[in-house]
Amino acid sequence: MTLRLATYNVEWFNGLFDDRGRMLADAEPSARYKTRRAEQLGALGVVFTGLDADAVMIIEAPDTNGHRSTARALETFARHFNLRARKALIGFPSDTEQEIAFLYDPDRLTARHDPQGAISTTHGSTEAPRFDGTFRYDLDADMVFETIRFSKPPLELAVTTSGGAVLRLIGVHAKSKNPHGAAGREAMLRLSIENRRKQLAQCLWLRQRVDGHLAANDSLIVMGDFNDGPGIDEFEKLFGHSGVEIVLGTGEAPRLYDPHAAMALQSRVAFAPTTARFYLAPQKRFFEALLDFIMVSPDLAASQPDWRIWHPFNDPAIIAAPELREALLQASDHFPVTLDLPNVS
Repeated sequence: MTLRLATYNVEWFNGLFDDRGRMLADAEPSARYKTRRAEQLGALGVVFTGLDADAVMIIEAPDTNGHRSTARALETFARHFNLRARKALIGFPSDTEQEIAFLYDPDRLTARHDPQGAISTTHGSTEAPRFDGTFRYDLDADMVFETIRFSKPPLELAVTTSGGAVLRLIGVHAKSKNPHGAAGREAMLRLSIENRRKQLAQCLWLRQRVDGHLAANDSLIVMGDFNDGPGIDEFEKLFGHSGVEIVLGTGEAPRLYDPHAAMALQSRVAFAPTTARFYLAPQKRFFEALLDFIMVSPDLAASQPDWRIWHPFNDPAIIAAPELREALLQASDHFPVTLDLPNVS
C-alpha cells in the first residue's frame, strides 16, 4: 500500500476556534484577508478531504496554552469533516499562537512525541540539544557564539505503521526572515540580516539532528515551512548557502532529498516550483515562493516516492476541479505538499 504524508501551513488556523476548541463557523472575518471564518473553515474542509492523507504535519496549527488545546480543536475539525486523519498531537508548545501539530489516521499509524538531544542549560549547547533548549553556534567565525532558540520547536515523532514500518519525522517551522517591525531602509537591512542569521542557525541545529539520524540508518522525513529556499534572496550570497541547502546536506555529508528543492538549485534564474502565494500591497500583485518541503533520507528516496505540490494554477488535476482549486486559494496563503511512499503497509 501507499502511505500519504502531507505538510500544510494553514494561515492563522488558531483564529477559527474558540477556547473550548469549537469551530467558529460564522460570518465574522477570519485573519485571512477578505475571508469569513465559515468560508475559510469550509475551504479547509474541502482541501483536507481532497488530500485524503494518512497524516498531515500542520504548520500554524491552533494554539495550546492554559485555556486552549491544539489537539481538541483539530480533532473537532476532523470529526466535522469526517477525515480519516482524526487524531492529533503536538510536541513542545510554542511561545506564539501557532503550533506544529500532527493529524493522523490511527488505523494506519501510531505516533508519539519523541524528542532527541540532551536538555540544555540556559547557557546552551553546541551539540544539537533538545529543540526546546538553547543552541550555541559561531555563525560568523568571530569566536563569539550566538545563542539560538526556536520560537516554534520542531516536532520530533516516532511513527509506526500498522504493518510495522518505523519512520522518524521532524516537523519544522523555521524563523521568518522578513524584517517585521523595522522602520527605514537601514533598520530593515539590519533586521533582515539578523533574522537570516537566526534562520540559518536553526537550520544548522536541525542538520546536526539529521546527521544523527542518518548515522543511525533511520528512515527520516523532515517536513514543513522553512521560510527559505535556494536562491530566494540576496542574503544567500552573504552567508554562502540557504537554510534549506544546509538541512539537505552540503559537501560530503549524506544528503536528504526533495525534488522541488533540487529543481530550484538547478535552475535559479529559470523555472522553479512554488508552494506559497502572497499579495504585496505596494506592488499590487501576488508573489510566489518555494517555502514548504518534504525531505527524505536516502533509503526512502530509493523507493521512488511521489511528491506533489497542490498548486491551484500549476497542477492540471486541480485546475480541472474548480471546487478544490477555489478552496486552496481561500484556505491559506500556502499550498499543501504531499509525499506518497509506495509499498508501506
